[in-house]
Amino acid sequence: MSGVSLARPSKTSTAPATGTLRTSGAPFAPSRAARELGLKRREFDLAVHLGCVRTVPDEGGGGRRVGRDEIDRLRNDAHFPETLRERVRVVGTADGAKLMDVTPTRFTRLARLGLVTPVTFYLNRYRAVVWLYLADELRQFAAGKDTAPLLTGRTSPNLRDQLEAGLDLRPRNWRGRHLGFLLRPADDPWARAAVVASFLDPAHVAEIVNDPYERAYLNRLRPEQPAHGVPGSPAARLAERIMTADDPDEIDWLRADLTGTLAEARCHLPAPRPRLEPVPPPCEELAQETVRSVPPRQNSHPVAPERTRGLLSRLRGRNPRPARDRKRPARV
Repeated sequence: MSGVSLARPSKTSTAPATGTLRTSGAPFAPSRAARELGLKRREFDLAVHLGCVRTVPDEGGGGRRVGRDEIDRLRNDAHFPETLRERVRVVGTADGAKLMDVTPTRFTRLARLGLVTPVTFYLNRYRAVVWLYLADELRQFAAGKDTAPLLTGRTSPNLRDQLEAGLDLRPRNWRGRHLGFLLRPADDPWARAAVVASFLDPAHVAEIVNDPYERAYLNRLRPEQPAHGVPGSPAARLAERIMTADDPDEIDWLRADLTGTLAEARCHLPAPRPRLEPVPPPCEELAQETVRSVPPRQNSHPVAPERTRGLLSRLRGRNPRPARDRKRPARV
């Protein structure tokens, strides 16, 4: 595939080459800091991951920010912004092969064998994965004495057999590198556990974290992953598969790491839980308690004794006894 560079100089950038930024006050948000440094947002995020730009936690809980003194430090460089842009310049297969003076086929083999590690990726319009590499790392690899035979010599039979069997370490190596990027700013055991859990399938996480409140807390702290397409789209599902560990050795390592980090997090601070409210008694018990607590109501019209019913009925013009059908004797 053709190489793609994410670090092209901005034609409209007005950032001065030297000089101190005369600002004061709160730290910059990432988008503002990227503009001040003359970087695109993807370049800025990569610079933060690589440690080229130092960040500080937001006191309001809104993520990481860049202090104004850090902006001054970078802008005071004599070769700003070219030095910073070159440190985050990435290339694809074709441009990477040119930097290393090898064919694209050999470059792909080196990448599949894990000898060069991608730093990011994207999906093209055909939903094909395009891996990107740091240009500075490729130059260092090509200049190394130990790696020279890999650039010109024949591939060993053992490595050829692995390639023919379908070996491709690019996804796993990228996950390992990205895991390190995300763990660097995580200053809390729960945050570190959330980072590790984000690279595992939810089924593996549920086996290790059997408490639903702890799983909910890890999901809340889950780091934001790069977006690739609309959520639920084929491109997004493909990117999600790349971000999820699939190698058995890798899965076992992540599970062990999550178990240890989770134990540390539990000792550090329990996961938040909802406040328990007193449970009201069942409706039947509540009704019985109400009946027992209320005294019986007295009837305002007491029933007359049985012996007075006949007299009262005659006075009211009613016969309390049912009429009987009997023949009267005839008069003589």
